Amino acid sequence: MKHYSEDRRKFHLTNDSEKLIVLRESVSVHLIKENEKWINEDERCSGNPDAKRLYDDLLSNYNKLVRPVVNVTDALTVKIKLKLSQLIDVNLKNQIMTTNLWVEQSWYDYKLKWDPKEYGGVEMLHVPSDHIWRPDIVLYNNADGNFEVTLATKATLNYTGRVDWKPPAIYKSSCEIDVEYFPFDEQTCVMKFGSWTYDGFQVDLRHIDEVRGSNVVNIGVDLSEFYTSVEWDILEVPAVRNEKFYTCCDEPYLDITFNITMRRKTLFYTVNLIIPCMGISFLTVLVFYLPSDSGEKVSLSISILLSLTVFFLLLAEIIPPTSLVVPLLGKFVLFTMILDTFSICITVVVLNVHFRSPQTHVMAPWVRRVFIHVLPRLLVMRREHEKILDGTIQPSAHLLSIRPPASPT
Repeated sequence: MKHYSEDRRKFHLTNDSEKLIVLRESVSVHLIKENEKWINEDERCSGNPDAKRLYDDLLSNYNKLVRPVVNVTDALTVKIKLKLSQLIDVNLKNQIMTTNLWVEQSWYDYKLKWDPKEYGGVEMLHVPSDHIWRPDIVLYNNADGNFEVTLATKATLNYTGRVDWKPPAIYKSSCEIDVEYFPFDEQTCVMKFGSWTYDGFQVDLRHIDEVRGSNVVNIGVDLSEFYTSVEWDILEVPAVRNEKFYTCCDEPYLDITFNITMRRKTLFYTVNLIIPCMGISFLTVLVFYLPSDSGEKVSLSISILLSLTVFFLLLAEIIPPTSLVVPLLGKFVLFTMILDTFSICITVVVLNVHFRSPQTHVMAPWVRRVFIHVLPRLLVMRREHEKILDGTIQPSAHLLSIRPPASPT
């Protein structure tokens, strides 16, 4: 009992010690965080008190839920532009394009104006974007769960009231794929951006580089920071401003449609798909040059057919399962498989005829007529005794010993 009491006492002491250690560490972490917070606040206040005062004056009574216009009937102009950073993937099977881009947005907020002279010459201020009003610009043809920008980066405020917001985002947009000329194809994928709740009378959506009087921008996507894709070449990136009217409403609904036209780089598919298919297809012709005595004519034909089947399955795995159009490469492989099937049938007939002998089979009169009289004329061929009569070749002893069969009496 004494040993049991001592062990129990040690156990309680150990638990109490661990609890004290955990409590002390928790208090230390809390004090460190509070100290860092106080230091940051002191540095911000002592480092730039004018910016802090400006921040407090602008956002103290700011309502981010109200559209920043003087009159409720006024339309707020929001300008947008895309800056493509990377073309991550173009999924042919699911018809989805994945892009990494910056959605540059700009508008004027009259409630965020100030006089730089009153704030120590501060002309620009960076604030969290979720503290101010933002247009609900979303990707209409989104193929993922996130329709809007998920990373709320800081916005830049100018003393004139201009707000610039350039959040990065990774979008998965639906793209109609045309695989008729695969792999020598060009695809045009569309990204349609617009406001989800505001109509054209409330938010006037325009492109940043749009010229007055024109709704088309030839270079609608900025490619200055674009990482070169290993599979696609970007050809054109125009942008078009569209106005759509619905039967239910009189107000227009605006969107900016960005068309990304790209061409596939064909080196990979040429080396790994097209050249092997053409080489295997050429082997189909060589089946007829293989001697029948070798016994490998049918084996070669079946091996070629199996190889073409593998390439056809590989092609079917790449292209989308659509019934609208069949790729030319798929038509070529399918046609070659049909020809190889015919060659197998013809090879079987040839082997059957080759291994026949006069002792086992008798040639029918129509067969003699077709293969000795008709086909040589069609193939511009002459028999040996005709060449002897013409003097083209000299008769051999074997040919001279041949006598025509005696006619029955």
